Amino acid sequence: MSSCCSPPETPEQQSCCGSEPAKKSRPDLLLWITLSLVALGYVIDLVAADLVYPWPSLASLVEAIRHLMDSMWIGLALGMLFVGLLGRVPREFVTSLLGKGDTFLGILRATIAGLFLDLCSHGILLVAMRLYQRGASLGQVMAFLIASPWNSLSLTVILIALIGWKWTLLFVVFSMMIGIISGLVFDLLVRKGALPSNPNTIEAIDFQPWIETKKGWRETNFSVNWWSSMAWEGIKDSRMIVRWLLLGVILASAIRTFVPIDSFQTYFGATLAGLGMTLIVATILEICSEGSTPIAADLVTRAQAPGNGFAFLMTGVATDYTEIMSLRETTGSWKVALFLPIVTVPQVVVISWVMNLVGR
Repeated sequence: MSSCCSPPETPEQQSCCGSEPAKKSRPDLLLWITLSLVALGYVIDLVAADLVYPWPSLASLVEAIRHLMDSMWIGLALGMLFVGLLGRVPREFVTSLLGKGDTFLGILRATIAGLFLDLCSHGILLVAMRLYQRGASLGQVMAFLIASPWNSLSLTVILIALIGWKWTLLFVVFSMMIGIISGLVFDLLVRKGALPSNPNTIEAIDFQPWIETKKGWRETNFSVNWWSSMAWEGIKDSRMIVRWLLLGVILASAIRTFVPIDSFQTYFGATLAGLGMTLIVATILEICSEGSTPIAADLVTRAQAPGNGFAFLMTGVATDYTEIMSLRETTGSWKVALFLPIVTVPQVVVISWVMNLVGR
């Protein structure tokens, strides 16, 4: 544990040793408002659904809120757990494990890490932001974030059952390719000075991760207090992301209530117009990976538009406001956040269009 006067790792610590007293933080209104609305809707549908039955729209709204929360809470909880764990991992370990950020190998390691981490898009987002705070390069964070949301093992197995292993394999390969290319582009833009570098980046000099892991394992007392404090740290450090996720739940529930999914499928053919509609809806619709996978499968099988299915899965990350706002708050740069869709969307469009042509 660092002392009060050690170099600060977070903005909150910067005034710890200064002469001015730390300012009292203001309540996070967005967090508490969205949390209250989501909790109210969930409880109403859980124990008092009959009370809102006379109002079909309200009944559908609270049902959608409960359905979304039921589908995403495990991934969100696991994401918070990983955030807490990563907060106790030395930054040198993260740096040495991911490798040097501005190299192909470092980007490839981050992409593979995102590919195999079995979390939904909301949990992955929490972990990606923590990786940035622990010193991963901007390109590695982007590669990890882009390649991972629907590529968890469980969802991949589900997708194979829905659309077959051939299309699933192509989805995985092309998502990795977009992640790697985007990561390399972001690191190049950082080197050129077009984007700010990660101020948390450190050089892991003479750091042997596995030896240090064994040493830290022996020295750590895994008591109830250790686990509880770690979990609480994960919850506190996830608040910045959670407020946007809860807002997304409210917006997605409203869309589900007032815009029938059947009308989406009618316009999602294997055409440029259908692909454009996919990009628009995927941008607007805040939905977790568990929810996006069945919709993407319908686009492949019913609309006969495999490229649209791929675009729906990928654009949810590339243009989703939750990712953009989370990147903005974590990096402190609107430029970094807005470059996510600028770099990734053209790749998604080209690959999706080719998939539609091949799939006809």
